[in-house]
Amino acid sequence: MRSEVLSAAARKNLFFSPDVLEIILSNSDPMAFTNTILATLSESAMFIEKKDIIDFIAGDSSIAPERAPAVPKNKRHSDMVVVPGTDITGDSTCEGKIADFAAYFKNRFFVLKRMIEKRRDFGASVSISRAVTLGREARIIGMIYEKKETKNGHTTLSVEDETGSCTVLISKDSPCSGEMFVNDEVVGISGKPSARGDLFIADKIFRPDVPAGRVWTPSDSVASVAFLSDIHVGSSTFLEKQWKNMIDWLKTNAYDMDIDYLILPGDVVDGIGIFPGQEEELRIADIYGQYEKLGEYIKEIPDHIRIALQPGNHDAVRLAEPQPALSKIFTKDFDSNVIMAGNPVNIEIEGRTLLSYHGKSIDDWVASVQKLNYDDPINVMREMLTRRHLSPMYGGKTAMAPEKKDYLVIEKVPDIFVSGHVHGAGKMDHRGVKIINASAWQSQTSYQKAHNFNPNPAIMPIVHLGTGTVTLKDFTK
Repeated sequence: MRSEVLSAAARKNLFFSPDVLEIILSNSDPMAFTNTILATLSESAMFIEKKDIIDFIAGDSSIAPERAPAVPKNKRHSDMVVVPGTDITGDSTCEGKIADFAAYFKNRFFVLKRMIEKRRDFGASVSISRAVTLGREARIIGMIYEKKETKNGHTTLSVEDETGSCTVLISKDSPCSGEMFVNDEVVGISGKPSARGDLFIADKIFRPDVPAGRVWTPSDSVASVAFLSDIHVGSSTFLEKQWKNMIDWLKTNAYDMDIDYLILPGDVVDGIGIFPGQEEELRIADIYGQYEKLGEYIKEIPDHIRIALQPGNHDAVRLAEPQPALSKIFTKDFDSNVIMAGNPVNIEIEGRTLLSYHGKSIDDWVASVQKLNYDDPINVMREMLTRRHLSPMYGGKTAMAPEKKDYLVIEKVPDIFVSGHVHGAGKMDHRGVKIINASAWQSQTSYQKAHNFNPNPAIMPIVHLGTGTVTLKDFTK
């Protein structure tokens, strides 16, 4: 019916706004109502908006009040699926052998290399082994395995590709001297070899990044997706009062506000033995009991909301990323409207791509880059998008499983990118990508206090899938 309505409008060179289309489709006879609108309004406008329909209904006595179309509250078709190939669950093959590590890093390198080569401003590249012998300007793509600062203030990078390695010199006077680098990221470099051939002197750095000029394109979706990260059920610092306030608010407002989807990006329970002395701060000291209580909390969420739940570093799955979905041993009593997903994962929701990642690698980003800190996780996430990788640095605080495919490469640019882990709350738009840090439902722990870490809990980010509007709903007040 939707296509028939749109075709009829197109024949009259008219365009319906998303709100108008929903009003029409909610009518008992959509095509008859469409023809009446077209016959009446085709001479006065080309783009028909909601106000035009309301004025038309109010001024046309032939439309009886009981037949006036009501604005639909919700689509309610639960259009949410895990994107195949982005979830490690059931597909892990790594055994920790040397061959696994080789395959893992080769996959990362070649996928990111293709992204850089597709940049309009990059052009063709040559191999490192050839570039150092050319004696002229060239462009190379390599993986950084070491960065150093010279006593004269210059920067050197040790980079390699499938053919060899070289030392890249970035002069302190170079336009790219302020660039930030992390180990194991893949970069494109333009420059030329030194006269002696022992250095490749860089003049510009290229990264995979989100394509320039990309914007959020509005759609006709009326639904919104909300986020509840780092719930930490079982902890004595779990914010039960604020959680109940949030549930009561959802029960009262979610349907009318079209909140149809809910994402839980990890650390849904506090776990057991995660940090020294944790047992002294547990209200529920049994891992099964923690998930059982979580299941009870989830059942209080309005039934029309579809939920996707993934693990974090506190959950009962392997610590190494990518992490598989929680076992049915822990989730057997959860509601059927809950999708169990791995970490990270891509989820398609009403035509939007959502990248959800718990965010453990933020620890490594903050430790590796002086400019980044825990108080501003949104900027850390932007650096992930710039490098199109969630956790480039191997061998840090984030354990990595060497799968044949690097699941932490951001192959498809998402519309929404969400993470948690650091218990912060924030939002940012980076080249059309809505970046969300999804807060927490746990107050400051003694461990956090000892490390001078101040969380920003009990805030629920909400993203409208049609307009891209981001709201941070605060339940601390």
